[in-house]
Amino acid sequence: MLKDYLRRSRASRYSILFALPLLLLYEGLSALLTHSAVAGVRNGADVLLKSLFVALGGRDGLVVFGLLLVGGGAALVVRDLKKSGERLSAGVFGGMLLESGVYAALFGFVVGWLTTLLLEGPRRLAIAGAAALDLHTQLVVSLGAGIYEELLFRVVVVGALMWGSRRLLRAGRGLAAGIAVVVSALVFSAFHYVGAFGDTFTVASFTYRAIAGVAFSVLYVTRGFGITAWTHALYDLGLSLLQSS
Repeated sequence: MLKDYLRRSRASRYSILFALPLLLLYEGLSALLTHSAVAGVRNGADVLLKSLFVALGGRDGLVVFGLLLVGGGAALVVRDLKKSGERLSAGVFGGMLLESGVYAALFGFVVGWLTTLLLEGPRRLAIAGAAALDLHTQLVVSLGAGIYEELLFRVVVVGALMWGSRRLLRAGRGLAAGIAVVVSALVFSAFHYVGAFGDTFTVASFTYRAIAGVAFSVLYVTRGFGITAWTHALYDLGLSLLQSS
């Protein structure tokens, strides 16, 4: 039973559809706050990905981005549904939400504990630039972290590094995954110090975020995109609420 759940919940048909409400929530609420698809205060990974397409094709580039994101995801879901020959189960989605909630609740404690093992680092970090944002904006940006940071740093960066390690370095799957996890975690951590709302660099905060990046990347490799995206979003949502209390 558990083995079957672990297999099905990691499949594209469940992983992508599970992440879809997160995308819709973030884009809908961001549009209400900023009245724009790229302007205003939005998650940095969101802005970076969309800006690349806007730079190449203006507003048409933004349309292309949306078509690739939604159309590509839909194609993967349809292909996986046909391949599996199974009907979707609400119980699997419920289990994924519960699993994500448990991971999010444990995440800060585990990462903080690992950081203190390496150095006198923080047990919990504030979201970069949060002091300059109101609570509503912080919550929306947290949703964006779940969908767009995982899309950029896990799907794109981890995926590209694994592909490159296997093709160029002839590494086995385990070694390729290890290289991808470590390198993507360092890039993920460094990203939080870029831009107007970036954090002030310290060794302790960089280490914390690098360990967090390792944890998210391992979760992505083992449990897939959907659960990783929701874990990240729920963790950041909880952190925003704690900071405001």
